[in-house]
Amino acid sequence: MPYFTSTAIRQAEYNPGTQVLSIWFTQSGGPYEYFGVPQHIFDGLCNASSQGTYFNLYIRDQYSVR
Repeated sequence: MPYFTSTAIRQAEYNPGTQVLSIWFTQSGGPYEYFGVPQHIFDGLCNASSQGTYFNLYIRDQYSVR
């Protein structure tokens, strides 16, 4: 489970079998689970220079969340 130095996202976890991405935010905690997320989106989040910006562009409002 990767931990980030991001001011927005503390850590993330991905299950490739179910395509569920779990994200813990620095402010609101978590986990928040995002469904139907492809592996390349998780990889992009992990490799982004800004996890918060990547989240806003490619994850937020793109996948159902619980």
